[in-house]
Amino acid sequence: MSTSLFDLSGHTALITGGNSGIGLGMAHGLAQCGANVCIWGTNVERNEAAVRELSKHGTQVAAIRCDVGDEDSVNAAFAETLERFGRVDSCFANAGVSGIGTPFIKTSLEEFRRVLRVNLDGAFLTLRAAAAHMVERGGGGVLVGTSSVSAIHGAPANQAYAASKAGLAALIRGCAVELARYGINAHAIVAGWTETPMAAPVLHNPKFESNVMKRMPQRRWGRPDDFARLAVYLAGGVGGFHTGDTIVVDGAYSIF
Repeated sequence: MSTSLFDLSGHTALITGGNSGIGLGMAHGLAQCGANVCIWGTNVERNEAAVRELSKHGTQVAAIRCDVGDEDSVNAAFAETLERFGRVDSCFANAGVSGIGTPFIKTSLEEFRRVLRVNLDGAFLTLRAAAAHMVERGGGGVLVGTSSVSAIHGAPANQAYAASKAGLAALIRGCAVELARYGINAHAIVAGWTETPMAAPVLHNPKFESNVMKRMPQRRWGRPDDFARLAVYLAGGVGGFHTGDTIVVDGAYSIF
């Protein structure tokens, strides 16, 4: 048995949306602790930049272009991941898109489906592929979905995003129960306001920052590296007794 509780040597982690923001923060933590890391993203330049960053930790790193909302793309990307790494031990369904701030009564079905296509359909397709692989090879695994505090509190003009993140949390709970017999654990990370390329335009809007920062007990936004240690802990829990959790990482915003 390793003397380190957080030694992930020989472990392979897959992170969708791992080329920036929370996903990249998690990928850094995993690679620092010895895991091989495969990131999926649609932006080739960001993928390449992330590989350069993550390679500094000395583990195997690869990036694959994948549109998680497309079933064929997910299946092809997962097959390529297995070809490169041989196995996937933990899968972090983190890829997501935001809404555009349209009032609810003016939100089109097209816009609603655009958000769910990536945030919920994409998570479903990714986690399903990972779970099928883990069940087939045996030995257990870990599934993690990145949800949001928008699934907890009211999200005006952002109902599609909130619905997608609430749905993801429910999907994860179902996976935790059904897949426990295979040694597969499943968790949802409920992320608070975090400095990411997607969130930056909102967080640094002077009116928004003035109104919301006073409700942040730590008086700062989250950072991608705030998710690194949690990713390591969850990835290392294959077959452990901790499963089916919804873990809030928001600096106590949702309880203040």
